[in-house]
Amino acid sequence: MLSIRYPKHEFRFKQEADKEWIFDEFRKQWVRLTPEEWVRQNMLQYLVKTLQYPASLIAVEKEIMLGELKKRFDILVYRNAAPWMIIECKEMNVPLSEAVLKQVLNYNISIRADYIIITNGTDIAGFSLNQGKAESLTNFPEYL
Repeated sequence: MLSIRYPKHEFRFKQEADKEWIFDEFRKQWVRLTPEEWVRQNMLQYLVKTLQYPASLIAVEKEIMLGELKKRFDILVYRNAAPWMIIECKEMNVPLSEAVLKQVLNYNISIRADYIIITNGTDIAGFSLNQGKAESLTNFPEYL
């Protein structure tokens, strides 16, 4: 498992129709504040503030096609104009199981990123993919 410390960030919130919303600075829109969204927003801040990944090269919640199925990935980081790292976020009470890993591996069939990260906000597992083999990461890769 990877160990990280989320940076402090002044998130913007609003209450509307008995629902809480958070402003997503990446998508530049208000989104429902769900437990999974809270994990996603904190992970995004970690990538940009702590790891210094370029915000302009991070895609959030975009649709992809898996055969004839439409799916949405959580976070995708690009490097050299190609997908580099895909991150699947789950809410905190969802354990990082084999099913979660299989989900993101299925997404990666069409994306073909070099790195896969799965997180529930507390637990984080990362893998480097090289020639069909997955190796566990001990740290997030540096963005060079």
